[in-house]
Amino acid sequence: MGDEPRINHVLKPVRNELDAEYLLRIIFDYTTKIANERSLQRVLVLMADMGRQMIQADRCTVWVIDQSRKELFTTVAHGVTELRIPIDSGLVGYSIMSGEPLLIEDATTDPRHNTDSDRLTGYVTRSVITVPFVSSSGEIIGAYQALNKLGTDGRFKPQDLEYLTLAASYAGKSLESVMLQEEIVSTQRELILALGEIGESRSKETGHHVKRVAEYSYVLALALGLSIEEAEHLKMASPMHDIGKIAIPDSILNKPGKLTEQEFELMKTHTVIGHHMLGGSNRELLRSAALIAYQHHEKWDGTGYPLGLRENDIHLYGRITAVADVFDALGSDRIYKKAWELERIIELMREERGRHFDPRIIDVFFSKLPTLLSIRSKYRDEFPTPPS
Repeated sequence: MGDEPRINHVLKPVRNELDAEYLLRIIFDYTTKIANERSLQRVLVLMADMGRQMIQADRCTVWVIDQSRKELFTTVAHGVTELRIPIDSGLVGYSIMSGEPLLIEDATTDPRHNTDSDRLTGYVTRSVITVPFVSSSGEIIGAYQALNKLGTDGRFKPQDLEYLTLAASYAGKSLESVMLQEEIVSTQRELILALGEIGESRSKETGHHVKRVAEYSYVLALALGLSIEEAEHLKMASPMHDIGKIAIPDSILNKPGKLTEQEFELMKTHTVIGHHMLGGSNRELLRSAALIAYQHHEKWDGTGYPLGLRENDIHLYGRITAVADVFDALGSDRIYKKAWELERIIELMREERGRHFDPRIIDVFFSKLPTLLSIRSKYRDEFPTPPS
């Protein structure tokens, strides 16, 4: 079936010719939906559906270039999250590499056609249209690919190429915008994780503490009923929970014994410092990170710091991160202690239900404990072997 085994939504009844009013309605309906989307996956599906309906194709796909891997990828329906092919594969690869739109009446006679998918699926690709997407800077970022005209002999006509080119011109800018937004979010995630790890490394904790806390927080958030988007937001913000430690003197951070009362009071200021460092940003992600840095040492019964908040006055993000942070800290070696055994950790987490921790989060913690332990094993600390 050509380069892409995409199965799309059922089309409206096939029309021999699309009148201008109907065509404009398709464009308006889909471009409105696409403009309001921030998920690349959903934008790809909507764009494919728009192209398919505009030219009455049996199947239609939007391919996007992944420059880092020199591949084309797409999102497809019915449980398949992603499909990848070499950047120069098949007719769509040729169209992207050359920058030329293609209208192929009989793909079986074209040596550029990739027949592997047809052999695997039994789908017969007859006619193919490909139209590259061009960014605002003139760079090709992907392409439409449509397979087999409906209601005819399966062959597209020049007018179909014109219509799909029209669809590309309307939707291409939205695709570029969403790709840029995802790149920004990905960069923010990497920076936050890196900064969180810098904060940990100052206290000679060079393992994967912040990664584990982020993953634990995500699992707990989903189990508490938060949406995937909000759980992902928390996962991205939580690595900054101890960023304020970069202002704490090494003599306190790396003290092998118990801190004095004065030293502990200074250590506690890392929550306020972290809040001040991040709280001035207008970015929602950094505002959430500031809140977590501020509140992750508050306790359900009001005995925590820095504000002595209690119960639901503590933001849910702070309450979730508190459970994730303590669970991981207890199970990890620190300069002042060895890692606790799992049985001892579980006993403390149960004892602190309704005292240190939100009871509902602790209940979820125990229900998800096998998943949390799997994460802990996956991101196990690997410290360098000291020289002999």
